[in-house]
Amino acid sequence: MDLLIKPQPSGQRIVSVTPASAGWHYVGFSAWRLARSEELALPALSDRETCLVVLGGIVSVEAGPDQWREIGQRRSVFEDPSPFAVYLPPARAALVKADTDAEIGVATAPAAGRLPARLIEPHTMRRTARGKGSNTRYVCDILPQDEPAESVLVVEVRTPAGHSSSYPPHKHDVDNVPVESLLEESYYHQVNPPQGFVFQRIYTDDRVLDQSLAVENRDVVLAPRGYHPVVVPHGYESYYLNVMAGPKRVWHFHNDPAHEWMLA
Repeated sequence: MDLLIKPQPSGQRIVSVTPASAGWHYVGFSAWRLARSEELALPALSDRETCLVVLGGIVSVEAGPDQWREIGQRRSVFEDPSPFAVYLPPARAALVKADTDAEIGVATAPAAGRLPARLIEPHTMRRTARGKGSNTRYVCDILPQDEPAESVLVVEVRTPAGHSSSYPPHKHDVDNVPVESLLEESYYHQVNPPQGFVFQRIYTDDRVLDQSLAVENRDVVLAPRGYHPVVVPHGYESYYLNVMAGPKRVWHFHNDPAHEWMLA
């Protein structure tokens, strides 16, 4: 199974993952680059909700009767402000216009259409530092389980040079709430400076799945099951945008017992 998706070097679409292309059931993700004044039409999805994240730049979004003008407050994901995001229910098309050069991420997951469209503003997003020492990383919950959505979860993480992240290794591939929840997950990586790389391993207890990946700027890594730690080399800063979804919209994870000792 190919877990590493490489970006397109030019054009609006950077990368795209659908349940069909990934061979799973829940998570969809795409990333797009727009030059100033360019437009991107996002089609209506009859049975999927969408979370549009303004990764960098400023955009305006029209979606049916709703309009949000000039949203975005950072030039890149490595600047400190939290992003703006837009939640769209199923059957709602959107038109994105770039007010400056911009980059957006588009997360989708199954939904029945029980919630209205809304703007998700940066001040509503919870920011935390997770871990300690060289395991410290910085988390921004864009659309966590305690904010309204039907199945999608969206979070971004910045990890300093020389640190590990998504670590100790953990997994969420068993539907056994509250012990563990079943969630597919995509990682959209960026690296600063952009010529760098990080390492990510995806592995299961029985090692039937065990892949170690050298991940470059704007690659997507798929985590359909198993543990999925990230390690960042000296000299480069890591960013990733996570999209998760599964049969229940809760995040309960299980640490690899071989490495859980370090939390004591």
